[in-house]
Amino acid sequence: MYDLPYFKENDPEVVKQFVREHPFAFVTGCNAQNEPAATQIPVFIDEREGKLFLSGHMMRNTDHQKAFLQNPNVLAVFTGAHTYVSASWYENKQQGSTWNYMSVHARGVLRFLDEQALKNVLKRTTNHFENNPHSGANFEDLPEEYVEKMIRAIVAFEIEVKELDNVFKLSQNRDSKSYDTITEKLKQQGGDGQEIAELMEKRRSKLFPS
Repeated sequence: MYDLPYFKENDPEVVKQFVREHPFAFVTGCNAQNEPAATQIPVFIDEREGKLFLSGHMMRNTDHQKAFLQNPNVLAVFTGAHTYVSASWYENKQQGSTWNYMSVHARGVLRFLDEQALKNVLKRTTNHFENNPHSGANFEDLPEEYVEKMIRAIVAFEIEVKELDNVFKLSQNRDSKSYDTITEKLKQQGGDGQEIAELMEKRRSKLFPS
């Protein structure tokens, strides 16, 4: 991880909220032969008795499920908007351009859960992202036969988070004039650039107090 103190978010609640808002995690580990395996999965973050847990589900008998059976150590990476930042926007233009982005890394230990826990995870996942009790596609609307067939092909998991780290790289190392120019240039781009610019605007007063 890009580990510089001025690119860190020091408020743990902000970091956890970022994970909630960007739940499609890149989950990676290694099997018994130290061969990497990875998958992308929507996960939830919860706190119990002062500990953080991630939960979700994956297909059975895949390379990543087999790897986590052999080696439960896991890294889950959450990413948000990101954008190129040109050095031409700096007061001193004769230096390298860069990239602004936000990323959270959760390291922990994964364990697979039983069938009832799987049903709970499926219900929570479907209903949360469907976000419409009348859609007709919520977990309660699925035929029992379909659910029973589905749960034979997937497995629920829970990760106890041992370490939560982050990079919120948002031009914190620039002077105020360069910072404002970067913000304006990114706002003009729309999309990810605009999202990063809006976050930079919200954080400006902490970096450059009046």
